[in-house]
Amino acid sequence: MTAQIRDFAIADYGLAIAMWQSEASVGLSSADSQDAVARFLARNPGLSKVVVVDGQLAGTLLCGHDARRGYLYHLYVAPQFRRRGLGSKLVDACLQALGKEGILKCHLFIFRKNESGKLFWKSAEWIRRADIEVFSRDVK
Repeated sequence: MTAQIRDFAIADYGLAIAMWQSEASVGLSSADSQDAVARFLARNPGLSKVVVVDGQLAGTLLCGHDARRGYLYHLYVAPQFRRRGLGSKLVDACLQALGKEGILKCHLFIFRKNESGKLFWKSAEWIRRADIEVFSRDVK
């Protein structure tokens, strides 16, 4: 198995959205349209990553920042490629890219019912924050 981590390109969108749609733990909204993802990638060049295994897109991770904190979205590794460290490699690549931008802290959002996701992040030494809650609202 030859795995390569590279920047997420908008040309990856079609396969990426199909992957995300196949996973109940990935929450999708209008912010995940091709135009919205293209804007996100343009605003955060070189931060989002994909992993390609033997020429096949095997995983994704969107990464960006607000000049103060980094944020990770849609970590996904295809089922046939899981348990090989690819998710961790994607996370490490994104954190390294954030560090080069001078970003010292990163956050992510996860659904409360996503038990496997919580186990992954905990095993990767991420700390669950019990002191904050998220509020959201559509702009329009």
